[in-house]
Amino acid sequence: MDSSQPLRASLHSRRSGVTLTEVVVASTLLLISIIPLLKALTATHGMDRAIERKSWSLLLAQHELERIRARSIYHYDESFRASSQELQDGFLCTVTDDGHPTLRTVTVAVGFDRDGDASLAAQEIDVSLTTSLARRWPGPQ
Repeated sequence: MDSSQPLRASLHSRRSGVTLTEVVVASTLLLISIIPLLKALTATHGMDRAIERKSWSLLLAQHELERIRARSIYHYDESFRASSQELQDGFLCTVTDDGHPTLRTVTVAVGFDRDGDASLAAQEIDVSLTTSLARRWPGPQ
């Protein structure tokens, strides 16, 4: 039996482990590669929320315009103006109406009330739709 064999076995077992320096270097490289990925995921999540908010705003604005169009058939002479009217789950709507006797221009602006003051500010507007409404038939004479 060779007397150097126990010495080789003990040297081999010491070399098979991972040093603290290797662990620190590997962890640092992992962190350096994960941070940009986390930043990209955070930005993507923010954009996703903004797109969802704009989509809901568009849907609610279209719904409000359809409601105004239907109302204008029999109630054309009434004003359609509204200021910061609550639609659904924090979404607000402002309606402007020029009040023309035969061809009205109506604008519906919808957005999410981000600051929670129950008022739709200009920077909170996500969607603005404009349409013209004509008198369907002569009203009361």
